[in-house]
Amino acid sequence: MALTDIAIRNAKPGPKPFKLADGGGLHLLVTPAGGKLWRLKYRIAGSEKQLALGAYPAIGLSAARKRRDEARAMIAQGNDPAREKQRDKARARLQAADTFKAISAEYCAKRRLDGGKGGWAPATAARSEYLLSQLNSSIGPVPIAEIGPADVLAAIRRIEAKGNLESAKRTLQLAGAVFRYAVATARLRSDPTRDLRGALTAPTVTHYGAITDAKRAGELLRAIDGYEGHGLTKLALQISPHVFVRPGELRHADWSELDLDGALWIIPAEKMKMRRPHHVPLSRQAVDLFRQARAVSGPNGYVFPSIRSRVRPMSENTVNGGLRRLGYASDEMTAHGFRAMASTLLNESGKWHPDAIERALAHGDTDKVRAAYHRGAHWKERVEMAQWWSDFLDQLRRGGEVVSFPEREAV
Repeated sequence: MALTDIAIRNAKPGPKPFKLADGGGLHLLVTPAGGKLWRLKYRIAGSEKQLALGAYPAIGLSAARKRRDEARAMIAQGNDPAREKQRDKARARLQAADTFKAISAEYCAKRRLDGGKGGWAPATAARSEYLLSQLNSSIGPVPIAEIGPADVLAAIRRIEAKGNLESAKRTLQLAGAVFRYAVATARLRSDPTRDLRGALTAPTVTHYGAITDAKRAGELLRAIDGYEGHGLTKLALQISPHVFVRPGELRHADWSELDLDGALWIIPAEKMKMRRPHHVPLSRQAVDLFRQARAVSGPNGYVFPSIRSRVRPMSENTVNGGLRRLGYASDEMTAHGFRAMASTLLNESGKWHPDAIERALAHGDTDKVRAAYHRGAHWKERVEMAQWWSDFLDQLRRGGEVVSFPEREAV
């Protein structure tokens, strides 16, 4: 006889568990503690099994019958509903572990470990991990398979709303890389960010502030010599124009990379934007400044450690902060601007081959054979250029008369 809601409500627990049958293998198990549990008895491949369908009253009579019918349809197709239920639970556990935050952390760790094989330099890794962390409060806890384009866009819009358009653009790119990594590792079918192209406000392209006029460069060098802030900050400001490496490469310089007796700084591939080691010839002036820095921070670890901890490099804002303290606005001069200063004035001098200047700036060459050739062919010229450049900076610093550079002979 089929069950009724009244019969179920009136069922009182006894000293032992007992069953109230409904039909089709469905029954209600009443426990001595008063629990009322739906169970389905069925046979598959000749074996008798039992499937839990939930508890009354959370699962009412009609809902229990619906679950029974769904299970029996599954059995008719040769599938075991109990086994499918276990698989669903296992799949749910995996999805819960595969959140955007977890996969993002896994992706970042992989990019750090890749080293010179397309991996991130320390500065890039720190910046990328920070940008992705801004998504932790929104899509971070969500299983990656449940995240749609609208969810990603809403999270990125929060960054965009603060006026950080470039950060929003870069964060969306990084999120896309995380999603594609999830696709590649069989945890996602497709990247939801592919449908978001053009959805963000395009950031205005701004160029690094740089002084490229010789006379103004001399004024800047004299201002740096008069800097009254932290000693290592002053030395970083003084060394920057001589070596004109990228700011992140200077901040992460390690004493193990420098051979002051040999006047050479070898920056390893993992710290370089182009993922190739970079050899920097050091002038006498640069060697002297590095020796002054070694007296403060050497002989091991970072050349320019953080004020708070020697195990961390100087903040990326330290040199720029020093320039602001000297009165130079961000559209006038930046830490990156020392590269533009050197590139402009070295090219204008007409004394050096453009490829030698490009190699000194560690600009990439898509032709690997040509790049290897130019590394060797221009090394001697680069060594001479490094000393000439430092001597020229000294001339500008002294306020010596700056004459027009001669026209460079055709090469």
